[in-house]
Amino acid sequence: MSVKMRDYHKYDIWHESHRFVLKTYRITEGFPKTEQYRLVDQMCRASSSIPTNIVEGCGRETDKEFRQFLVVSRGSANEMEYHLLLAKDLGYISEETYTELFDIANKIVRSLTNLIKKL
Repeated sequence: MSVKMRDYHKYDIWHESHRFVLKTYRITEGFPKTEQYRLVDQMCRASSSIPTNIVEGCGRETDKEFRQFLVVSRGSANEMEYHLLLAKDLGYISEETYTELFDIANKIVRSLTNLIKKL
């Protein structure tokens, strides 16, 4: 059995999801302190799970294993779509910020879906 070595740096989706994490961390800095261990923690974990699972999947030996990590990554991106809606509805982010970040999360979901289909 030959082992496929994947370099996560070569995946545009990894770069996009990494930028998404950075934006998430920056916007949550302005959330109320009472949300530090609630919504902020959830958003930071979910967003960072996206590129983290891509990286971990790249370290696996088979396409099937890689695919499983991409599915988990996509689930985290879907989770972020809800967290963003909640943050907007609680008044922690503007409609404009919500739309910008939701569109990025949605693009990540679509890109991951396309990559999963290719495997």
